[in-house]
Amino acid sequence: MPTKATGLQQLLIEELQDLYDAEKQLTKALPKVIKATSDEELSEAISDHLEVTKGHVERLEQVFETLELKAKSKPCAGMKGILSESAETIQEKKQEEDAVLDAAIAGGARRVEHYEMAGYSAAIDMARALGHDEIAGTLEETLQEEQEADEKLAEIGQRIMQEAHSASQEGAEAEEEEVLPAKRSGGSAGNKKKAAR
Repeated sequence: MPTKATGLQQLLIEELQDLYDAEKQLTKALPKVIKATSDEELSEAISDHLEVTKGHVERLEQVFETLELKAKSKPCAGMKGILSESAETIQEKKQEEDAVLDAAIAGGARRVEHYEMAGYSAAIDMARALGHDEIAGTLEETLQEEQEADEKLAEIGQRIMQEAHSASQEGAEAEEEEVLPAKRSGGSAGNKKKAAR
């Protein structure tokens, strides 16, 4: 390989460096996300994915080795933004019901997965175009694990969202029951508005 890669080869290297940084950012961020999660199944899924993510870092190191390059990160602004937004949402939703916070966490985790899937898909296409079939195969293993994680998070997220919706409906019904006696005794229009919420 030439000392300085150019064109598509250089683009592949930069994509790998970006993914390497993204995965390393995740290994640091996920423990905080797990701590904020109250749903056991969601917490377990994210914990499992943290271990898988550590494997993704090692796999990328193998890819760099195959390319006879030192494993090096290129700051991934995309992942930094997603994780920053996720941390902000967790902070904002801390006062909400557990199911609402967990729904926000599941949604944020899926954003991460989709971002990674897009990056790995692009890197696989570049590797194939350059004839790096072994590298493409290695990256495909990771892509498949990201897809599996996304599917699992989607299922868990849907269940949590149903729970959050049921809890908010029960809360609204309880509020309405409190307002109904006031309506019967000639309550104001303001009470009617509250009951409609």
